[in-house]
Amino acid sequence: MAVLCSSSTVILPTSSVKSSGCERKSPFLGFSLTAISKPSVRVGIYANSKRGLQVKCEAEQTTTTSLVPANQRWMFDEEEANGPDIWNTTWYPKASDHVNTDKPWFVVDATDKILGRLASTIANHIRGKNLASYTPSVDMGAFVIVVNAEKVAVSGKKRNQKLYRRHSGRPGGMTVETFDQLQQRIPERIVEHAVRGMLPKGRLGRALFNHLKVYKGPDHPHEAQKPLDLPIRDKRIQLQK
Repeated sequence: MAVLCSSSTVILPTSSVKSSGCERKSPFLGFSLTAISKPSVRVGIYANSKRGLQVKCEAEQTTTTSLVPANQRWMFDEEEANGPDIWNTTWYPKASDHVNTDKPWFVVDATDKILGRLASTIANHIRGKNLASYTPSVDMGAFVIVVNAEKVAVSGKKRNQKLYRRHSGRPGGMTVETFDQLQQRIPERIVEHAVRGMLPKGRLGRALFNHLKVYKGPDHPHEAQKPLDLPIRDKRIQLQK
């Protein structure tokens, strides 16, 4: 015999419950069948000849959508005020939000610009920190082209005191050279070394480093990308002579 009260289903043997109504107390539950008030819970008693009676509860999962609070609807448009609350959801960039072919290109002339200040500006644009959609774990930045790398400047006595070290991997294979010596030999490496140190260390940093293009001289092979001038807000980036 099956008795249905509100949305709760109770299955009992015929001998346990009579057909007098739902107000009769069940000897197995100990309360009235009409006392089950939660419509989202189903209680079932199944008769099994081998194992006796079994009580099972099933909770119905209901999906609820967060709506815009009434005191915040003035900030939304008319078609969005009665919809879901999109401002309280976490946004994460999709793959279509950071396609390399859609990213902007910038070019900067390194003539008489302070090395550290120039490198920090380049690193911010490569990482995308100047964007409202900046995400630390995603490549959201742009490509940056540096020309006239041999004319980059440093302040103070760094031209003779700043050292660059590299090791061949063999015992005694340490090579040390000054800023002036490296600028005469491979000037592109100075800018690359400064920018690399300001990028994340790991797989993301290695991918971001490929967005930096450094060249000796005023020419570069990226005219097809139509690069724009790199916006520089630091007024102290230019060397004062």
